[in-house]
Amino acid sequence: MDYKKILKNKELRINILHCLRFVPDALMIKIQYRIKMDRKLNLRNPKRYSEKIQWYKLNYRTPLMTQCADKYSVRDYIRSKGLNSILTEMYAVYDRVHEINIESLPEKFVMKTTNGSGTNIFCKDKTKLSLEDTNKLLTEWIKRDNFSSGREWSYKHIVPRIIVEEYLEDRTNQFDGINDYKFLCFNGKAEYIVLDVDRQVDHKRNIYDKNWMYIDVSTDHDNFGDCVPKPDGLDEMLRVANILAVDFPCVRVDLYWVNDKVYFGEMTFYPWTGYVNFSPDEFDFTLGSHFQLIRH
Repeated sequence: MDYKKILKNKELRINILHCLRFVPDALMIKIQYRIKMDRKLNLRNPKRYSEKIQWYKLNYRTPLMTQCADKYSVRDYIRSKGLNSILTEMYAVYDRVHEINIESLPEKFVMKTTNGSGTNIFCKDKTKLSLEDTNKLLTEWIKRDNFSSGREWSYKHIVPRIIVEEYLEDRTNQFDGINDYKFLCFNGKAEYIVLDVDRQVDHKRNIYDKNWMYIDVSTDHDNFGDCVPKPDGLDEMLRVANILAVDFPCVRVDLYWVNDKVYFGEMTFYPWTGYVNFSPDEFDFTLGSHFQLIRH
């Protein structure tokens, strides 16, 4: 069912899911999986990656996941692993939108809310930034109940805040902006890399194994062929991803390689909320074979 054609407004969809917060997690996840994946969810003996992500939401819950899903407190986790050097510069952290002091910020920056995914504002020139629109957007994001949308437990107890970080630029990149390297890690080891490019103009996505062998698989964004050379920093990014993933059965570690240096992006425990169709479908089982389920 293409529910996005029926309910085109994203905020309306989120508000409906918030109103349905009383529905038990397992039941809501089964309903969402049926609607979004067009098949029944197997929670008793899951084999697919997309199924095991749903099981993970329900059966593996630790305070460390909350810390690492929080865009602010994850910085302490990074420091605890001796990786201070991969953190971008932090300019400010605010509890409320009205506390934001634009005058104190540099010309370029990135604003994020700590309690969500994709809630980022990339500002290249603050003199052209609409404060009214920015405040409206941030107010909406900081109030959003990101747990009820996909029952992603790691977001449930995050304290919503706004952080302002360094704006990264890669002037040598063949694509727009900076490339986003997402390491799919299982049992503390990176096994696959999702490469996102041109995110702000024409979002494209490739998948590679850890040796940078191209895998002809598409997701919700088409792949763009085996045309990207192995990044110089791949070995260093793999080293960092493995250090950060060591405490979890499954996590996606997002990194950037900019100006010969690794930068941290975020950690995600439920990539695509687990609602992603791979083409070919077999890759769902391939990823699932790496995911060992452990209750916590």
